[in-house]
Amino acid sequence: MNYKARIIIGVVIALIAVVSYYMKTDENPVTGEKQKVSLTVDEEIKLGLQSAPEMIAEFGGEYRDSKLQAYVDRVGVKLVQSTEAGSSPYKFEFHLLADENTVNAFALPGGQIFITYALLSRLKTEDQLAGVLGHEIGHVINRHSAEHIAKQELTQGLIRATDIATGDPGMISRFVGNMINMKYGRDDELESDDYGVKYLIDAGYKPEAMIEVMRILKEASGGGNQPEFMSTHPSSDNRIEKLKEVIAKYKKK
Repeated sequence: MNYKARIIIGVVIALIAVVSYYMKTDENPVTGEKQKVSLTVDEEIKLGLQSAPEMIAEFGGEYRDSKLQAYVDRVGVKLVQSTEAGSSPYKFEFHLLADENTVNAFALPGGQIFITYALLSRLKTEDQLAGVLGHEIGHVINRHSAEHIAKQELTQGLIRATDIATGDPGMISRFVGNMINMKYGRDDELESDDYGVKYLIDAGYKPEAMIEVMRILKEASGGGNQPEFMSTHPSSDNRIEKLKEVIAKYKKK
């Protein structure tokens, strides 16, 4: 294939990827925001339920302590019932995972939320647990997974177009694609921090617990972070400063 033909085909593929992405517009049923998503709400819920067993197995199964699981459930349910999450179409379930080494919490689309024992054991108060769970509920409410899937599809289309146009399926297009998705990841984390603060206040918890959680996470990482530009998460210090601004914002309301 000659150079001109490659360019034409690459441009066509890129246009198809971009048009397809912008056609995937849906209104968030909770926030009312117009979002680019690849999944319907029902598909998000289905995907989360289908993926949950695999995620549970990856982290050593569910932690075998009914009292601790009940504690996580109680705090999670309180957050849902006290906030807009309770009137959302999502079905929230909270899972305490047995992994005692990986300090982590995450959410699957549709309302499946997980926290490892390694993280729970480091939290000192119920407010801090509420901060972790509220942050993850924020990911679900803002449909971050569905947005990320749509962005990945766009990125893959643009990478394919670049590979064909240049005739070199190399590192440059993939590096650019990864940087695009990393940026979105950082934005999602900051947005969920904002929602975590809001949900803490709505549920009667102290919002400063979010800052305490950030300090716990920083300590768990040994105080070291890779450069923020190359990370899907903002640095702990950056997030703490942003959280102070968010807390002040909500306290003025």
